[in-house]
Amino acid sequence: MRDRVQSSGPRRGRRETEFRRIGLLALLLALVLVGIPQSLRGDGEWEIARPDYEWSFPQDHWARDGYKTEWWYFTGHLAAESGERYGYQFTFFRVGLLSGKPEVASAWGAKDLIMGHAAVSILPTTERGQKSKSGSGAAHRFSEVVYRTVPMLGGFGAFPDSVIAWSLAPAGTEGKWELTWNGEAFDFTAKDARFAFSLRTKPIKPMIYQGLNGYSRKGEGASAASQYYSFTRLATEGTFEVDGRAQQVTGQSWMDKEFSTDSMASGQAGWDWYSLQLNDDRDLMLYVLRDEKGRVDYARGTLVEADATVSYLDRDAFEISVTGDWTSPSGDSYPDEWRIRVAGASLDLIVRSQLPDQENRSKLIPTLRYWEGAVEVTNPSGATVGVGFVEMTGYGSATMPAM
Repeated sequence: MRDRVQSSGPRRGRRETEFRRIGLLALLLALVLVGIPQSLRGDGEWEIARPDYEWSFPQDHWARDGYKTEWWYFTGHLAAESGERYGYQFTFFRVGLLSGKPEVASAWGAKDLIMGHAAVSILPTTERGQKSKSGSGAAHRFSEVVYRTVPMLGGFGAFPDSVIAWSLAPAGTEGKWELTWNGEAFDFTAKDARFAFSLRTKPIKPMIYQGLNGYSRKGEGASAASQYYSFTRLATEGTFEVDGRAQQVTGQSWMDKEFSTDSMASGQAGWDWYSLQLNDDRDLMLYVLRDEKGRVDYARGTLVEADATVSYLDRDAFEISVTGDWTSPSGDSYPDEWRIRVAGASLDLIVRSQLPDQENRSKLIPTLRYWEGAVEVTNPSGATVGVGFVEMTGYGSATMPAM
């Protein structure tokens, strides 16, 4: 059935348009459900994150039914032989509509939505924000898909099938987006009218848990936590295409997998998340959850040493100071420069966006905006000591994504 959907001709176009409309209606239904009180949604049937979760790999790389929210998240820095540099993001989300399969005798009875976000930052190779050596202007491009998990639109595989998740590409683009397991790590493909990439990854460091046994607290409530693990360094290679021009690229990526149910605590309005890959082979992850007045409500972190030894950081173990900001065309203002200190690890870092406008602005959900971008890391003297990515949600009038 999937092959027939991708055949050419006007009949295929009309059918695909109808399928996409159905997917958008399902999204609207999901947004309505978010506003319904818990007692009416039957949330007691959903699983919540637990400190004693029994992990099983590689099976846990695939979808974990029973949890309301799940995502597979990749970011990285890539370079072509021409000298052009790119930052990228690729994320598949599973958004649970029902905790179990609907009681209907049809494959079209979907219990989940699949949502995909992909972004490319064409990074400057001179001063921040200037044109690259090849003459192409620095720019950020974002693409998205949302579908019901039904046979012709998208879905999630089951172990040991190599496919973890897939969906049709955005309207007007042939093909599909796909995430697969290659036996060691992940391969993935995304396509859009303005860009496409097909990337293969291999671990440089072993997988680590974010929090003891992968139990990552986000607040004090019983459900304010997620099951969370990462590959903080993945060797990455493949094909990158921008404006119809394809190049071979190599570089490094970071991968996160989280699944949870209502992991944010009451009163939390957004978060800042940092993933930094340092030149001394250490990796640093920090997250800060903010309340409705922008104050820190909860914060934690993880430091991964060169030998993959892990240290977990509580709120008092690090300091983050905002030293610069940027205002989006949407009117929302975001930080775009920070000073981060981790005294116990002798880290004093200046983190700056490599391109100010790396805001992802949704067209499917016009109020959904968040900043997700490549950053450079220097010491206070200005010497480069690493690269990374920062994600910021809940700023200004933007709607915060589900977590």
